Amino acid sequence: MKRGIYPGSFDPITNGHLDVMLRAEQLFDEVVIAVAHNDQKSPLFSEEERVALIEETVAGHDRIKVTSFDGLLVNFARDQGASALVRGIRALSDFEFEFQMALMNRKLAPNLETIFLMPKEEYSYISSRMVKEIARLQGDITEFVPKNVQKALLSKLA
Repeated sequence: MKRGIYPGSFDPITNGHLDVMLRAEQLFDEVVIAVAHNDQKSPLFSEEERVALIEETVAGHDRIKVTSFDGLLVNFARDQGASALVRGIRALSDFEFEFQMALMNRKLAPNLETIFLMPKEEYSYISSRMVKEIARLQGDITEFVPKNVQKALLSKLA
């Protein structure tokens, strides 16, 4: 079984993330969405909330699994039996950071590949950070996130 890991903070999941997940589903027998625990960040949603929002969003996609992880990504990927990491690239600015990360991951785990996927053009400018800011300022986020996420985000900010 070919298993890909799509890691991220997903705070919250956006339509761009979802697009990358669905593209990855076409490439692997199973895709594990790995919600990262990061002590350096203060997420709006807890790990449990992020996992639940993603599970609700991908319901019906039996080859997509959702979990959280703590620690080094390559160790998590090895424990999951993954052959590749999936990373979304929105713009050239993402590529430089992701390229360095991919090279470091290759050094740490030579058998683990990194695959870069681009979302549809209409999602290329969306980021969780920007969506949260628009929602905080009472802007319309309908086009940027799944409906369940919009409801949760507006409820969280109320």
